[in-house]
Amino acid sequence: MKWRKNDIQQYVQSKEYIDTILLPLIPIQLSSDDDAEKHASQSEVMNILANEIEKELTGRIMLAPNYHYLKSADKQLESKRLNGWAEDMKKQPFSHIVYITFDSSWKKHEKDISDNLLWMPAVQVGEINSKEMHGIIREQVGQTVELIRSYWQSN
Repeated sequence: MKWRKNDIQQYVQSKEYIDTILLPLIPIQLSSDDDAEKHASQSEVMNILANEIEKELTGRIMLAPNYHYLKSADKQLESKRLNGWAEDMKKQPFSHIVYITFDSSWKKHEKDISDNLLWMPAVQVGEINSKEMHGIIREQVGQTVELIRSYWQSN
């Protein structure tokens, strides 16, 4: 399920089965042309990855809208904001909140986040629609899905 009207209507009717929310963390930085291009590319890949994870786990997971932040932002402050989002999401109730990102700087602040953070190495491939890229994404989706399932088994 995704953050769109029809899916939310369906979620409201079957929320006892959907206990996990996936929230992509997307950095932006427009002050540097090179960084802007890199972050835009990573954002595209993250959107594909998150959508594929949602497809694999349909019926158990909700894909939240992307959380955008400045790459240079204070991660402690951003962690507090994320924890505020998490408090609101747990009222639905989502018992598992999974943040997913290519931004390794989040690993230093993982302890400040009240839920699961999945950092994945950013894919540095030229063409997003290439066979190679799709293979890499499929592999990452498989590994991520297994990790999320392990969270479910530990509770």
